[in-house]
Amino acid sequence: MQRAMRLLECVAGHEHGAPAKQLAREAGLALPTTYHLLRTLVHEGYLRRDSGLFFLGEAAERLSSRGAQEKRRSTIVDALDQWRDVIGVPVYYAIYRDGEIEIMCVSDTPGNPAVEEWADFRETGHAHAIGQCLLSQLDEDTRRAHLDRYPVQSITPYTVRDDRAFLQRLDRTARMQPVIERQEYALGTVCAAIPITLGTTVATMAISLPGHQADRLLPAARQLQREIGRLLGSLALSISI
Repeated sequence: MQRAMRLLECVAGHEHGAPAKQLAREAGLALPTTYHLLRTLVHEGYLRRDSGLFFLGEAAERLSSRGAQEKRRSTIVDALDQWRDVIGVPVYYAIYRDGEIEIMCVSDTPGNPAVEEWADFRETGHAHAIGQCLLSQLDEDTRRAHLDRYPVQSITPYTVRDDRAFLQRLDRTARMQPVIERQEYALGTVCAAIPITLGTTVATMAISLPGHQADRLLPAARQLQREIGRLLGSLALSISI
């Protein structure tokens, strides 16, 4: 599924179509694998082939319609609501798109409220688990470009102090492991974020807890990671397109 998403995203980047060899190179896939996936995507209507070039098909174009966008959002909201109830914590979904951190949706309850956005989430990615998780999935140049726009600043006494220390921290972040943040964005709150990479889409699902429940954070993050793993196949299109 992830490889098919990468191919769809590569094709979407070529208004006038692209040949299989170019798509294989851009998606980082072996040519035989690319041919197999392209044939499948053409058969399913997500791509069409014309004179050796591949274009988005009607099925992919329908996915970008407003109705389909609402359906994809509903799919993610339903998943967040389910995880909120199973784990008993607020759950967040965010992506990194066009150089910005975007909180796409949040699921919480009056008894387990989400963190209040008291400082702009887009400008303080260095301070919260969501931003740290998204930035950890980017290459070094993209990270530095982000920090040029939104330099590190002290949000709480626990916030990382400067760009250099923050970049070093990102370099030490273990791939596909939960990113943990304790009171760096909001005093009295701890957060964890799970990295999700589908094709070229950089995303995360995250949770938060009050500080006095900090011992629940890592077990809850691991539980969320398992829940995501079980549903990722059905969520892939909703996240990637």
